[in-house]
Amino acid sequence: MRLSRGRYQEVFQLVELNSTFYKYPRSSTVEGWRRRAPETFEFTVKAHKEISHEYRLKTEMAAEAFERMKNICRTLEARILLIQTPASFKPESLPVAEEFFGSVNREGLTLVWETRGPAWERPEVRERLGETLERLDVPHVTDPLRVMPVYVGEVAYLRLHGLGSRMYYYQYTDEELKTLHERIKRLNPRKRSVYVLFNNLSMFEDALRFKSLLEDGRLPRLTGSAGLESVRAVVGRTRYPISKSMLISKVGWRLFEAEDGSQVRLSEVLKKIPSKTYRNPDEVLEEVKRLL
Repeated sequence: MRLSRGRYQEVFQLVELNSTFYKYPRSSTVEGWRRRAPETFEFTVKAHKEISHEYRLKTEMAAEAFERMKNICRTLEARILLIQTPASFKPESLPVAEEFFGSVNREGLTLVWETRGPAWERPEVRERLGETLERLDVPHVTDPLRVMPVYVGEVAYLRLHGLGSRMYYYQYTDEELKTLHERIKRLNPRKRSVYVLFNNLSMFEDALRFKSLLEDGRLPRLTGSAGLESVRAVVGRTRYPISKSMLISKVGWRLFEAEDGSQVRLSEVLKKIPSKTYRNPDEVLEEVKRLL
């Protein structure tokens, strides 16, 4: 699902800018983003990789890059700057991070930190990280369906990347979105602002469905249909002709709704169809029909 900027800003009240991680935008571009957005629309910003990946939070080296990011946030009226370190930034470097977060001039900006890699999930590391982040008042960014943050202050900032073997190639089931809702409740959203950012290939659909759960207490159907018609809606999302293996790669991570109301990962069905090149969706459906 693709949404135009105008439609997106009608549906959602927030966007996280990821392009700033790769490239510093021109001042005129940033000014245009702010000018064209509704007054109440909020931007959060991901810090440039110079800070986290190249200078690896070394304060003096990252100082100029950090000032550039602050200027971008100031223009966008953004109050949150996300810093995401790579998995190669290990817990042994926590003192470096502590020096960085403790010494930079935030000027009222809320800094949030996404640690990456399994080393940060060890119990003894989580305890030490929580103590450090609380002392610095830097909210911990995690995917709450994998691991909960060790510290949140006035802001909880959550980023969901998917639960599959391939990062980002994922679509969330009803049960997973309900679990997400329950875990957010534990963060006490009445007391603080809780940001939930979907960062997966079906992020628009998942965010819309989760928004409906929050506002209306219900989850819309995935495709508006069930059984073979639901499969048709999914396999029609890619270009043909296409091989079986490429079809699984392109859309196998998506869900369809079975006639009994259950949600099924499409790859579970596609892996059982013959290995050949399919010229159009109807050829795929003919094979799937024999299995449903």
